[in-house]
Amino acid sequence: MKEKICVTRPYRFCAAHRLHTNALPDDVNRKIYDKCNNPNGHGHNYTVFVTVTGELDPKTGDVTDVEALDRLVNRKIVERFDHRHLNHDPAFQQVVTTGENLVKFIWDELVNDVPVGQLEKIGLIETRDNYFEYQESVLSEPQAT
Repeated sequence: MKEKICVTRPYRFCAAHRLHTNALPDDVNRKIYDKCNNPNGHGHNYTVFVTVTGELDPKTGDVTDVEALDRLVNRKIVERFDHRHLNHDPAFQQVVTTGENLVKFIWDELVNDVPVGQLEKIGLIETRDNYFEYQESVLSEPQAT
């Protein structure tokens, strides 16, 4: 059995958003999202944790190419969202900008482009109290007895 090692890198961006869905009336949006439904939006200093897993390269001692990973995340995530309003991004035109939706979006943007190794998990800190995490899991079929 080969060893599996994980490397996690943090990335930061500042962005504004408004929690609101056109699928619900304004009064219901206000009730569900409270102050986060402010029409002017509000901002967060987000921290994204990107975890890559793989086998240890015996020559380099690395699991992934950290510099290439940094370039990828900065290009696809940080530059896209930093000092922007998430609700104005095309990805969120029909999707509420919750932390859950954002962490899933980040996964989808990165999963097929990790330079070396395999994307294991995305973590997202939105506030001191809100942390979101996404990783795909393989659910096994129930065994017939």
